[in-house]
Amino acid sequence: MSAEPHGFHGYVSVQRRGVIALPADLRQRLHLDEPGAQMEITERADGVIELRAALPVPADQAWFWTEHWQRREREVDEHVDAGRVTVHENAEDFLSHLDDLDADR
Repeated sequence: MSAEPHGFHGYVSVQRRGVIALPADLRQRLHLDEPGAQMEITERADGVIELRAALPVPADQAWFWTEHWQRREREVDEHVDAGRVTVHENAEDFLSHLDDLDADR
């Protein structure tokens, strides 16, 4: 087994009942040693089996990972990257800015 620039490459044994053990450094790097960690498995038509690390999302945070919310997050990132943001030093300035926005409608 060797660590290559593109990530881990090596062999693992398939034990009884289909169990495989991932190397410790790989589990740690991908946070698969955390409680509830899972692996997504995809069997491709070309015979390749893909495994992807999948950490569970707490139920009270699931809304953040919906496509709608992630789309909005990307929109915000675009605004920030383009410099279309206003920074307020305190709550009063922020609230005043909101009042100004309401007045412009």
